[in-house]
Amino acid sequence: MVGFSVLIGVLLVALAWAVWTYNRLIGLQNMRQEAWSGIDVQLKRRHDLIPNLVAAVKGYAAHERGLFEDIARLRSQSTAASSVQDKSKAEGALTASLKTLMAVAEAYPALKANENFLSLQKDLSAVEDEIQLARRYFNGTVRNYNILVESFPSLLIARLINAHKSEYFSLDGDERATPAVAF
Repeated sequence: MVGFSVLIGVLLVALAWAVWTYNRLIGLQNMRQEAWSGIDVQLKRRHDLIPNLVAAVKGYAAHERGLFEDIARLRSQSTAASSVQDKSKAEGALTASLKTLMAVAEAYPALKANENFLSLQKDLSAVEDEIQLARRYFNGTVRNYNILVESFPSLLIARLINAHKSEYFSLDGDERATPAVAF
């Protein structure tokens, strides 16, 4: 009788652990989706600012047509990207092009003094900061989720519900590089 009670107790503890682990996995999946939504919102804000910024610079630097076309193409690629990896790659290239655009703008004193351009530049800077914060939150959520998916014994539950490791949202190393600008 005591052995049967111990067996029932062990099974109840194992069941409680399985339910708790399952709920943690589902909670982290939802947090990851919510975090991705935050990145998506900030990227949309950035994509909405880009045409205005390009238009402001175009009047001063008409000969930079290739750069403007490149930014428009990269913006479209980023908008169309569906996976985290594709979005990361497209956003990294777009960030590099925007840095080049800002470097081009530095060569035009009248543009640097233009209130509209300064306002757009300030807004873009604020959005970039928000993207960094959203990216950190997303990557922290992905880290916690991946730890749970890959750690024993929770990986047993993760395999049962077909939960897989998630990708981090990272921009290519080019985001730190100084843009090359030739006149």
